Amino acid sequence: MNDAATQNHGASEGDDNDVSPSRRSVLRTTAGVAGAGLTLGAVGAAPASAADTAVPGAPKDSAPPRKGPTMAGVPFERRSTVRVGIIGLGNRGTSMLGVFLAQQGVRIVALCEPVRAKAERAAAKVVAAGQPAPAIYAKDEDDYRRLCERGDLDLVYVATPWETHFAMAKAAMLGGKHVGVECPVAMRLDELWALVDLSERTRRHCMQLENCCYGRNELRVLRMAHAGLFGELLHTAGAYNHDLRDLLFDPDYYEGPWRRKWHTRLRGDLYPNHAFGPVANYLDVNRGDRAVSIVSFGTPALGLAEYRAANMPPGDPSFKESYTSADRTFSMVRTAKGRVIRLEHDVSTPHPYSRINSLGGTKGVFEDYPARIYLEPDHSNHQWGDFGRYADWDHWLWKEHANPPGGHGGMDYLMVFRLMQCMRLGLVPDFDVYDAATWTAPVPLSHASIRAQGAPQEIPDFTRGEWRKARSGMDSAKPVE
Repeated sequence: MNDAATQNHGASEGDDNDVSPSRRSVLRTTAGVAGAGLTLGAVGAAPASAADTAVPGAPKDSAPPRKGPTMAGVPFERRSTVRVGIIGLGNRGTSMLGVFLAQQGVRIVALCEPVRAKAERAAAKVVAAGQPAPAIYAKDEDDYRRLCERGDLDLVYVATPWETHFAMAKAAMLGGKHVGVECPVAMRLDELWALVDLSERTRRHCMQLENCCYGRNELRVLRMAHAGLFGELLHTAGAYNHDLRDLLFDPDYYEGPWRRKWHTRLRGDLYPNHAFGPVANYLDVNRGDRAVSIVSFGTPALGLAEYRAANMPPGDPSFKESYTSADRTFSMVRTAKGRVIRLEHDVSTPHPYSRINSLGGTKGVFEDYPARIYLEPDHSNHQWGDFGRYADWDHWLWKEHANPPGGHGGMDYLMVFRLMQCMRLGLVPDFDVYDAATWTAPVPLSHASIRAQGAPQEIPDFTRGEWRKARSGMDSAKPVE
């Protein structure tokens, strides 16, 4: 990944629009309900005071009954053209529109954005790319529902503020559409279960579009791990350590400012997916192993207030905010096989960008930022080796697209390319609703663990036992077009 891509990575994840529920209603109500969804009851059913100390998640032997057959291993329907609707045309949605337009066999049919000027600019880009003018849904912040009801869409892509993701993914699946959602897929544990149930009942895939899973280093390490080069796998580590203070206080970048507001609501890891997704793939989580519990600790929340005092003018509305989210969270996830995953999150203090991205086994270890490796018998004398010498282990996606276009060092392009390929050829997606729920579960569970002084929290088995069956995932074979 080039330096520019690294510095910008994740800054636009899930940006930047205000789609239903309305921005005003979200800011009024989310503080009261963010903790309420930590238990497995109906949405909003548990009071926040009870949720703060309860151990979330159903017992291992009492997961909610299925609403339909498993979605694990279920292929898409084959189609010659993938018809896409996009909800949200802020920073992230607009950048990803160009990535979708760069794909063969993809048509942008509909766009939803309550700021009509943004929608019209995006529609002009679609026409300029040689496609028919897409339908525009810009009546109000609930207009995404009409988009999801269309009969000529195969996939709905959601790139809006976090608190809207659940409602939009739900509407898409109820409308008969597959749905891909920016990180995180939802903010509450009961919402994650609801998405699993809806995916199984509607037979529509609900996918967390985790672009970091398609990083060149991540895919190379994945293939090496599956080939046994690291021996028996023991531990992994991932992070989203990205200094976002300037953007969090930018009145235009995070419109609302919706993202900064989350630092007043939850103490835990607000954005675990970039960390958890790739390293979970290394360990075949949900495909032979599963995450069973999480323990989290957090530092005091000082960074944002200190930055505000030094950089924001007196009287700025942000001075009314009290930040409670830990500047850095540390989580340890235990798997059914006894392996350990370390997760970190920090967007509030000065530090270089890092996702850590580490894997260790009985034959050696890989660590990223910078990339380095130590494997027996290749290396000895406590000297790191050159990871570049293992380029032969690159995933076929990177061999076929050595210099992919688009943001985040090409990860965005490869993610969309692969998803569109799977949909056109009728293949099983690289990840599914169970991965989306698992990778996002640390949002509510880390908050609960920190509030409970580091008490372990159970991570539900969203697969309902399917994790015991080995199956393919990101380490896919190149298909025949």
